[in-house]
Amino acid sequence: MTVDTGIRHITKPGANLFRELGFPPDEAKRLQAASRRCISHTRLLKRQLMELSVWIAEHHLKQAAAAEILMVSRPRVSGVVNKKTAKFTIDALVEMLARVGKPVKLAIS
Repeated sequence: MTVDTGIRHITKPGANLFRELGFPPDEAKRLQAASRRCISHTRLLKRQLMELSVWIAEHHLKQAAAAEILMVSRPRVSGVVNKKTAKFTIDALVEMLARVGKPVKLAIS
C-alpha cells in the first residue's frame, strides 16, 4: 500500500486558516479571533511558569545541576533559562516547579 504524502495546498502566513478550511467568512473570523485569544493566554501562562528560571538563578545552579534536580536533560534547563516557552507544555513546567517545592495554584476568573 502506498501512502500519498503530496502537498496539495500551503496556507500563507497571516491567512485565516478557518476560511481556507471552508468556514463561512463570519464564522472563520470569529474562530480565528478565539484561537488567537487562546494562544495569547497560553503564552502568558507559560511566561509566568518560567519563574523556574528565577529559582535556578537564585540558587546559583549550573544547568547540569538544575537538570538533575528537575529530572530533565540539561538542554531542557537551557530552554527554561532562555525562556523558550514554545518548547514546553504547561504541565511540564508545572511538574518542574513542583519538584523544586513551588507548587502551582490555579485561580479561575
